[in-house]
Amino acid sequence: MFEPGSRYYHLETLTHKGEDRVSRRYVKRRFLPRAENLRTLVEIAVDDGDRLDLICARTLGNSEQYWRICDAENAMNPETLEQEPGRLLRVPVPEVNQ
Repeated sequence: MFEPGSRYYHLETLTHKGEDRVSRRYVKRRFLPRAENLRTLVEIAVDDGDRLDLICARTLGNSEQYWRICDAENAMNPETLEQEPGRLLRVPVPEVNQ
């Protein structure tokens, strides 16, 4: 259902049959990892105009992995991480089974 690099790739896919008798597939809820348990690859200071996708492209080689920084920073809203120039962001070591 999801590409291997997706944060949802390893989640179980289930089916729910509604009152209308239509079966709908869905993915079980993803629980965020404990940020303190994630190993840090590098810390990056946010530059004015920086974006998480650009930071991930530079550090992880894949702009779609921005969610890894969000996990490491306990951030539910990615934009908040980009708004403060000079802020240090943890870029975690990618875990295969996330």
